[in-house]
Amino acid sequence: MWGLVVLLGVAAVSAHLQDPAFDGQKVFRVILQNDEQVEIINSLASSMQVDFWQPDSVTLLRPRMQVDFRVEADKSFEVEDRLKESGVEYRVLIDDLQAALDAQFDGRARTAGHSYVQYNNWETIAAWTADIAAQNPDLVSRSVIGETYEGRPMYLLKMGKSGSNKKSIFMDCGFHAREWISPAFCQWFVKEAVETYGKDPVMTTLLNSLDFYVLPVVNIDGYVYTWTNDRMWRKTRSKHSGTRCIGTDPNRNFNAGWCTIGASKSPCDSTYCGPAPESEKETKALADFIREHLSTIKAYLTIHSYSQLLLFPYSYTYNLPSNYEELNSIARAASEELASLYNTKYTYGPGATTIYPAAGGSDDWAYDEGIKYSFTFELRDTGRYGFILPESQIQPTCEETLLAVKYIANYVLEHLY
Repeated sequence: MWGLVVLLGVAAVSAHLQDPAFDGQKVFRVILQNDEQVEIINSLASSMQVDFWQPDSVTLLRPRMQVDFRVEADKSFEVEDRLKESGVEYRVLIDDLQAALDAQFDGRARTAGHSYVQYNNWETIAAWTADIAAQNPDLVSRSVIGETYEGRPMYLLKMGKSGSNKKSIFMDCGFHAREWISPAFCQWFVKEAVETYGKDPVMTTLLNSLDFYVLPVVNIDGYVYTWTNDRMWRKTRSKHSGTRCIGTDPNRNFNAGWCTIGASKSPCDSTYCGPAPESEKETKALADFIREHLSTIKAYLTIHSYSQLLLFPYSYTYNLPSNYEELNSIARAASEELASLYNTKYTYGPGATTIYPAAGGSDDWAYDEGIKYSFTFELRDTGRYGFILPESQIQPTCEETLLAVKYIANYVLEHLY
């Protein structure tokens, strides 16, 4: 996408991401007032490499929309000039992406092993899945539900006290490779479950009565690539015939209005829907697992970033789900729970109207499969750091999100169907 090469093993991380290719890259935020201003950003995107952060595709730009995008260093002055000339309201969110990347590792001194308050690379997360299951055999078990395009095993953790006829909740993280705060939350959730079982009455009840399936990273190949080559990579790393461009957006690859709206048919785009629904080994493994366990899975939670949103179906259509009132009231209450800790404000509602229409998402697909409690979290922040949230925000982000997830899980438990 950006032809970057970052030499970045664990040792290099401790020395921080050093890649001059990010030096001077800027992230802009514009507020589009009218169709004319939409056209201006469209023309910028057609004349240079523009990485849209929010929304995630140039095709989604509309009047009265806030848009965040990244440009290469040598284009940033040209972009500012064009915006000023055209009277487009803008500000620079990130003045130097490399400096922001360096600042991302602002946590305590980096530990060699796994840490819940630092970003962990895939090897560390994979080893952690084995350790947490081995250390808590009465609560956690690990299985492999498939493998990625590049042949990495997809580890799934099942959490709960053993019991008969238990219903379950499925939660996944790490759909989009650059959203590092997402896998951090899945790890935090597992930690909290094992550490507070028997102490916290809500968590104890949940684990006694329900099973939780937790997929810590969906898009493992892409996640690895963000650590080794390009921190801003989003898609999978699959190759498809007829194109030199790599990867598919896994969250446009499900059979839910597939490739109709808010997704691209062009393999080079970051929202490429893939050559067919479930063309990606990762999405197929996830979908197959859910189909096999459909009789027990009563809620589906998928964790993304950024924007501070709690979304529910639909995203591929403006039609409302049949239990809209119920989903909206759950989302409202869960958002209030989340805000109770650090006053972090979330916006909630159906995906299409709350952010933008996007077909092929896992939440819509799960809902259409019959899982009536289906939610997408977009975690912190609202753009100050975007995809490069500093490590110092991992703990507060996870703590507040946990409150919302526990609220939803408890609601599901009380309204089993």
